[in-house]
Amino acid sequence: MQVPLLNLKAQYRAIKADVDQAVAEVFESQYFILGPKVQSCEEKLAQYCRCPHAVGVSSGTDALLIALMAEGIGPGDEVITPPHSFFATAGCVARVGARPVLVDVDPATYNLRPDLIEAAITPRTRAIIPVHLFGQMADLDPIMEIAGRHKLIVIEDAAQAIGSEYKGRRAGAIGHYGCFSFFPSKNLGAAGDGGLVTTQDAERAEKLRVIRMHGSKPKYYHKVIGGNFRLDALQAAVIEAKLPYLDGWTAQRQANAARYNELFQQSGLVKRKLLSCPIEAPQRRHIYNQYTIRVERRDALQTHLTQAGIGNEIYYPVPFHLQECFAYLGGKAGDFPASESAANQTLAIPVFPEITPAQQEYVVSTIAAFYN
Repeated sequence: MQVPLLNLKAQYRAIKADVDQAVAEVFESQYFILGPKVQSCEEKLAQYCRCPHAVGVSSGTDALLIALMAEGIGPGDEVITPPHSFFATAGCVARVGARPVLVDVDPATYNLRPDLIEAAITPRTRAIIPVHLFGQMADLDPIMEIAGRHKLIVIEDAAQAIGSEYKGRRAGAIGHYGCFSFFPSKNLGAAGDGGLVTTQDAERAEKLRVIRMHGSKPKYYHKVIGGNFRLDALQAAVIEAKLPYLDGWTAQRQANAARYNELFQQSGLVKRKLLSCPIEAPQRRHIYNQYTIRVERRDALQTHLTQAGIGNEIYYPVPFHLQECFAYLGGKAGDFPASESAANQTLAIPVFPEITPAQQEYVVSTIAAFYN
């Protein structure tokens, strides 16, 4: 049996008419840069995220970058981030000339530990970037409280978390900014790169719109230096066409995660402490962008799954403090034990909406066979 990590062809077949129609409308209009499709998409995404303002940008990476630029964060500044995330989280901090300051993650949720943040704050600290990893939001109340006391900006890295919730509030609607990615593998994916920045502040939203157009307003008149960070109309059309299906896909991912939890319990692997399932923290809506297990002998298991035709992925094998490009931060092995443990022991297995119960049973039995 073949079980891909993700099956975008199956998703497309189910919604082909809607997506093709949306794309055809853009070609018919010949309005490819910003315009009514992008504005309509932004309005619907703002409504979905329960946040008053949403600004479409060129990627999730550029969403983080433009949020930092909007706050004037640069050389001499420090930004607190977790060491265990996709590279862009810390990479964007370095790109604006600021210094990433790393704070370890919770070993159960893999999200930033609020109780460790305050010790990392210095007079140079300007912002905190909590990451809502794998589709579950970080513990934002204490993070916002700390940020408020120290007058820091909170930029939610919600690239994997559209529609996830924390105490009834949506990702991207709590911090000063929320940054989303529409990379094709995300729960809500475009047909290429795309991103979004949400904010509750009208002035910040307007600044983002100016920066994404090279800092010009009106055209050719530049008060600030921005960049070309626009969301393509074609990508906006695809995203808007997919959005009505998102909650249904999320519900299916949640059901698939629950089935895995049950199957892994039945397998005896959890009881034997060979494997642990993802933890859902209290008062969260987990959207399962990934279903990430923690296992013994992870690399050997990965090889075993690949040979059995089962898609899998390690998110992420090298924490930031051990990346060659961040050697100047002076990090060394042992500095962030929870992040290093996650990098060495976690593995994502298929949880996409269209996976069948039989495929899930095959995944679990293949893992059980490896340990038995």
